[in-house]
Amino acid sequence: MPHDTPRVQDFQGRRRRSTLAAVDVLSPSSLDEALQLKAERPDAVPIQGGTDVMVELNFDRSRPDVLLNLNEVPELRGWSRENGTLRLGAGLTYTEAMQSYFAADCGALAEASRTVGGPQIRNRGTLGGNLGTASPAGDALPPLLVYDAEVELASTRGSRTLPLREFIVGPKRNVLEPDELIVAVLVRAAGPRQTFMKIGPRNAMVIAVVSLALAVNEERGEVRAVFGSAGPVPGVVTASIDARGEFPDRVAGAASPIDDVRGTAAYRRHALRVLTARALERCLA
Repeated sequence: MPHDTPRVQDFQGRRRRSTLAAVDVLSPSSLDEALQLKAERPDAVPIQGGTDVMVELNFDRSRPDVLLNLNEVPELRGWSRENGTLRLGAGLTYTEAMQSYFAADCGALAEASRTVGGPQIRNRGTLGGNLGTASPAGDALPPLLVYDAEVELASTRGSRTLPLREFIVGPKRNVLEPDELIVAVLVRAAGPRQTFMKIGPRNAMVIAVVSLALAVNEERGEVRAVFGSAGPVPGVVTASIDARGEFPDRVAGAASPIDDVRGTAAYRRHALRVLTARALERCLA
């Protein structure tokens, strides 16, 4: 096989095998090769951890013709620091985000990562996958938004960086172009006064009924909260530290929750008030 020819594998759905066509899997070994394949096949669905994509496949909710396997692309892994900015590769796993050397700067993200699924899911799930799915309940989204994160996107046409608040535009909707891939997330550490909280039937392996990331910036005299599972996109609320007494009501008032099988809108608003008050107490202690 020529060196520049991507490896192609077949994935045959286990459910309803007789009625489902095989799915081709393209496995590039570099970012340049991955971008070239995405340009040639914009319909290819990226997969790395597969914690969301494989659920869609297993339950026959989607059946793409092509999967773009990013597990062998080294440029998407790991993280680095430059001039106070952390660059988190799209392939950074939740297990990696939990480590002490990383959690010192991004405590809220580390706390959120600990609530994601079980050990197997945390070992496989990635930040890039959470951003690509753009679920209102995505556990990594509130911490990243509380850091005012930016998303680095790339294609054969070039790269661009935009605020995460502009990247996510609706439930499971983002502004990623068909030929683009998520490459990294850029964050500035919010300091030690930050936390993440989540309500669900149990601590992990559960979709959040409601979640909250909160950070206090003493330099600016500001408190910033981001809630998940209480609106079509994660909501961002800021206020001065002096206004912290009314901040729980402000956060609850900014939400636009719905009634569903996991909880009512009224319960979600109440839970946000409680979580915000507790998070303030923890961060300002």
